[in-house]
Order: sequence, then C-alpha cells, then structure tokens
Amino acid sequence: MALLNQQEQAQVAEAISEAERHSDAELVTVLARQADDYTYIPLLWASVLALILPGAINYLGQWLSVHQLILSQWAGFILLAVLFRLPSIQARLIPRAVRHWRASNLARRQFLEQNLHHTDGETGMLIFVSEAERYVEILVDRGISEKIPDSDWQTIVNQFTQRVAKGETAQGFIECITACGEKLQRALPASREKNELPNHLIILD
Repeated sequence: MALLNQQEQAQVAEAISEAERHSDAELVTVLARQADDYTYIPLLWASVLALILPGAINYLGQWLSVHQLILSQWAGFILLAVLFRLPSIQARLIPRAVRHWRASNLARRQFLEQNLHHTDGETGMLIFVSEAERYVEILVDRGISEKIPDSDWQTIVNQFTQRVAKGETAQGFIECITACGEKLQRALPASREKNELPNHLIILD
C-alpha cells in the first residue's frame, strides 16, 4: 500500500511550489515508511532470553542435562526470534530513543543525498517524515538558519508529528509546508527565479 496516493502527492507538490513562489528557499520533502528494519534488536532480545531462561529454569530446580540445556537454548532462540519479528511485538522491543536516532540519521543522509547543502544562497530546507517511528524533522541550510532560529520550527514539527500519529500524513505535510512558507516569505522573500531541486514528494518505501 502506497504511503500517499497520487492525489495527495500532487497536493504536496503544489504546496511546495506555492511556498517557493514567495521565498528564496528550496524545499524538499521526504517520506519514509521506516527508518530501519531493526533486525538486530529482536535477535539481541531473543539471544539474551534464550541464554537466561533455560539457566533460570535449571537454577529453580528443574535440572537439565547439558544436552537438554543447549537444545532448549537453541529452540528458545529460534522461537523468540520468529515471535519478536511480529510488527506488534517488535515495536515494543525497540526503545524510542533508538527509533528516533535512526530516523534522525536517515534525515541527515537525505539532506546530503538531495543536495540541499549545494543550493544557491544556501537556502535548502528538508521536511522529513518517517511514518513507522512517527518522526518529523525540519533541517535547513545556513542561509535559512541565519535568518530563522532552529527553535522556530519546533511548534510546526510538533503539530506535524500529531498528524502523523493520527494517520493524517498528507494533511500534515500540507499544513507544515504552508506554515514554513509563511516564515520563509517573511525572512527570505522571493528575489529571483529558481527551481534547483524537485518539488515532488520523495518516497522511501
């Protein structure tokens, strides 16, 4: 299933064009389904529990032979590794700090990969969302940060994050772009024609 349908993507692109029409900023939007598959975390949990549980059973008096102990550890690891891969369970095993750290890393990689650090006047802006982590971040280049403090984007980020949590990502994008456009128009009003970077929503599915 697509993260946003074609109509929603077109609405996001139109909002970007409108924001860029009134300011010197270059906006790029990126939507990721998930920042990481986190394969190593369920496996780590399965490994630790598979080592501890048979030993705990043995300690409590249910004596196991060495062969039984090793067999139960292997069986436990396989069972838990499969169980912990279920999305509903995996989400509870991954600390929020880890999920946000991975999403933040992906946002910074996208800022570089989309060449937002090479725009004329250093006026690149990235609006990044990772749906699985319910993570939103706005990154800007020097030409914008010199005119608008990074703290000014936090309210917009918070409102967008609430939209993502409700499954209203498309509406969140449009509201975020519009709000950013208003700030950019005041701080960096349009002084030239430009279209260095794509206006369409970039989807990492």
